[in-house]
Formats: sequence, C-alpha cells, structure tokens
Amino acid sequence: MKIKPGQQAPSFSLYDSDKKKITLSDLKEYHVLLLFFPAAFTGTCTKELCSVRDNISVYNNASAKVFGISVDMVYSLSKYKEEQQLNFSLLSDFNKEVSAAYGCLYDTFSYEMKGVSKRAAFIIDKIGIVRYAEVLEKATNLPNFEAIQKTLQSLD
Repeated sequence: MKIKPGQQAPSFSLYDSDKKKITLSDLKEYHVLLLFFPAAFTGTCTKELCSVRDNISVYNNASAKVFGISVDMVYSLSKYKEEQQLNFSLLSDFNKEVSAAYGCLYDTFSYEMKGVSKRAAFIIDKIGIVRYAEVLEKATNLPNFEAIQKTLQSLD
C-alpha cells in the first residue's frame, strides 16, 4: 500500500535498540520522522543516519522525534547505534510488518535478500496524519532532507 500525505498513519509498536517498546499512538506530543533504511552497517545508511545525528537540533527544535527503522534485529541495531553514536532511536521491524504497512519493502534486494526495507521518510504530525511521504526505489539515494525540514517547520 502506498502511503500519501493527508492520510492517517498506520499504527505500529516496535522494539527499539534499547529493547523498549515504542508505539506510535504514545507519541502524540511530538511530530514523528520515520526513516526506513535497508540495513545497519552499510555505507549509505550510515551516511544518512549520521547526517541526522549531526543535525538533531533541527528536529528537536521542530518538536519532532526521529526514528530509524530497519528489518535488522534489536541486537544489531543496538551495536550499530552505539558504534555510530546515534542520538535517536532505531526500531527493529524484524517481522517486516511496519515496512509493509508503509509500502516500503523490497520484494528482492541485493544478493537475493527478500523483505528488506526501502529507504523512505515519513513525517507524521501530532494527530497521526502523514504530512510527508518519500519512498526511494534506489537504495543509494538519500531522502530530501531539505523538504523534510521545510515540512517540519510548517507544522504547528
């Protein structure tokens, strides 16, 4: 299913890299930036997430909570977050349900891997409406962070 701005965001509950359950409906006091990414410990994903880390004040100033989501296990994400000193949560979508609900799951990725998250970005406002949606088919492309930041600044 393709998620479009203006529609209700699919709800979810996922465990983060600290083994804490994160539920979208519990985040109503924040705008939420979901960044789906194919795999921890890979070049483009590291570039993307470290860019967010280095600019976290932009998101904090917009009352936004940032979450990286991949199909990696909680344990892998924990090590990755620690090594990259990421200052936001990474969520494990190991069962691939949230990636599928947001329409960002490859049927087949490189090396014939099935069910890997596509690189994608979604902004969900405080009332649960999608305000920005970008799903990238090519894993080496990065989301449009300028458009993401502009969208966040326009909220509230």
